[in-house]
Amino acid sequence: MIDVVVVSRNDEAQDICSYELASADDRPLPGFSAGAHIDVHLPGGLIRQYSLCNHPEERHRYLIGVLKDPASRGGSLAMHERIHPGTRLHISEPRNLFALAQEARRSLLFAGGIGITPILCMAERLAHSGADFELHYCARSSERAAFVQRLRDSSFAERVFLHFDQEPETALDAAKVLAAPHNDVHLYVCGPGGFMQHVLDTAKAAGWREDCLHREYFAAPVDTRADGSFSVKVASSGQVFEVPADKSVVQVLESHGIDIAMSCEQGICGTCLTRVLEGVPEHRDLFLTEDEQARNDQFTPCCSRSKTPLLVLDI
Repeated sequence: MIDVVVVSRNDEAQDICSYELASADDRPLPGFSAGAHIDVHLPGGLIRQYSLCNHPEERHRYLIGVLKDPASRGGSLAMHERIHPGTRLHISEPRNLFALAQEARRSLLFAGGIGITPILCMAERLAHSGADFELHYCARSSERAAFVQRLRDSSFAERVFLHFDQEPETALDAAKVLAAPHNDVHLYVCGPGGFMQHVLDTAKAAGWREDCLHREYFAAPVDTRADGSFSVKVASSGQVFEVPADKSVVQVLESHGIDIAMSCEQGICGTCLTRVLEGVPEHRDLFLTEDEQARNDQFTPCCSRSKTPLLVLDI
């Protein structure tokens, strides 16, 4: 855990604030790579993940951007309402689940809304190394697009393309941008689920290989309408608990005094990853690879469920 202090807070766009964090003891912060994020421990016990959007070589600060989400589960509201310059916070060391592919000859970066945060860091890293790339940033309006002036003032401004819903003439033509896939060209996308799905579906329709497509979700897209109940068994004690349709495995276990380390609560970070001894999980995470999910020997109890009536867990 790292103790930091909020050095500054700035309005970057409508409902988007940036927060500059520095070490509370003035020591250099751990290094990070483009696409990395940190866990921020908020008042009330909430833990939320935010991408780092400053240059990866900076060690004196971390910069994060936070959207005030009307559907917030408490994290973004806490950041906007309670976190100000001078506030002290606990954060994790940076982790990267959305890293740049070193073998790429060219990179296409797509950001939607607040998804610009990891993409901006990637663009600065690529520009600094002299790599070939372009960045497409989509938002509902210029007022809702964060860090636009920073993009316009950057050394790579000519590679940045802004697309605003309220300005039809600037609309993103994803099919045109993605029309010529190559095995050494990689695509990176972050933003709202619908935006990401459009970009990825367009790429796949154009023949892009799956291993050239990289994405980072804010939340795992899940349809819960057909959820039913199932049971979990704690291997160490033999206890069996029913998991109803409206509860997660983690919630049920916690109600019986069994705590599992958890962070994002949405199957993104992998903190709660638990070994499965028997049964077949219904994977709903975005942390495990498809091959890892296919082995069915571990799952994320914060969001994943079961295809079989019983899961036996190695806890």
